[in-house]
Amino acid sequence: MIVSEVITDRDMERFIRLPWKIYHNDPNWVPPLISEYRAFLDRSKNPFFEHAEVKFLLASDTAGRLCGRIAAIVNHRHVELHGEKVGFFGLFECENDHKVATALFGAASDFLRSRGMTSVLGPENMSINDDIGLLIEGFDLPPAIMMPFNPPYYPELVESYGFRKKMDLYAYYGDSWKQQIPEKIIRGIQLCQRRYKFQVRPIDPRKFNEEINEVYKVYTQAWEENWGSVAMTRKEFDYLVSQFKGAADPDLFLIATVGGEVAGFSLALPDFNQVLIKMNGRLFPFGILKLLWYKRKIDMIRVVTTGILKKFRHKGIDSSFYYETWTRSTAKGMHRGEMSWILEDNTAMNNSLRNLGLRIYKRYRLYEIGL
Repeated sequence: MIVSEVITDRDMERFIRLPWKIYHNDPNWVPPLISEYRAFLDRSKNPFFEHAEVKFLLASDTAGRLCGRIAAIVNHRHVELHGEKVGFFGLFECENDHKVATALFGAASDFLRSRGMTSVLGPENMSINDDIGLLIEGFDLPPAIMMPFNPPYYPELVESYGFRKKMDLYAYYGDSWKQQIPEKIIRGIQLCQRRYKFQVRPIDPRKFNEEINEVYKVYTQAWEENWGSVAMTRKEFDYLVSQFKGAADPDLFLIATVGGEVAGFSLALPDFNQVLIKMNGRLFPFGILKLLWYKRKIDMIRVVTTGILKKFRHKGIDSSFYYETWTRSTAKGMHRGEMSWILEDNTAMNNSLRNLGLRIYKRYRLYEIGL
């Protein structure tokens, strides 16, 4: 194998388009929009690069045939916040060939070692605030919006190199046509709302910037103690907002208030992967028409994130968010929902989702290896 760094625009195009080769026979793979993906990997456009070193690598055979890719990532904010010299791998795509995988992991490890890192964690594509984890269970269905997907043979390639499990992430599933939230849970939610005097409402589109400012304040505090958390800079946060704003439904972007103070927020997005899977990565020449047509047929949402200030936790706000989201999305014809991702050791959140009658239907895994 020959592993080379992505240097030219042509190299980057090969890096971007490799998945079309890897997944050409997989009906559950969702092609990203090439234009958006190209911008995501552009050092001049994605603010993540302002505090990270990323080396994009390609693996080819001696005949020049492209066989795999990987990104080796040093997130300096993670190093500073957690006081650990952990590097990351991400954007891993590979043929079912141990030689290719070994060459890619070896080259990524060499780069991270040269930057003083003492271990490698991944996959993170490219930070913990993007899609992360290797799918290890639930290959029979396409991924929900902003969730990863990979062939079933990837875990074996990763583990054979020496990576070991660090943390599992859960994706929960619910279907309002097949199940109902238990009445006792609904009564409990209503009791909590009266007892703790909180209200849940949708974001006000007319005051979007003001609302987003409050959401960012909650965000920066709510994840401080979460495992592996690295709060986005304001520029990263605004970049992410610009990405999902077009897909967001204001009725599914919820805010909880207590006495006028914003106590938490929850964001659910219609599962636009149901549209993207039909578009093969392109908006033109006919992608816009496909988008408009298939958008009407979306029947699923994904709860992307929920954040509650510490002083307002354990008061039923999280369950209220899920109940309101369930009710509102069902009224819009989206009767299926995914709640992801949830850390395996987040007992409170896992219990809350199970009490609502949801079940784990996909599992993702983060791996680590020492250098």
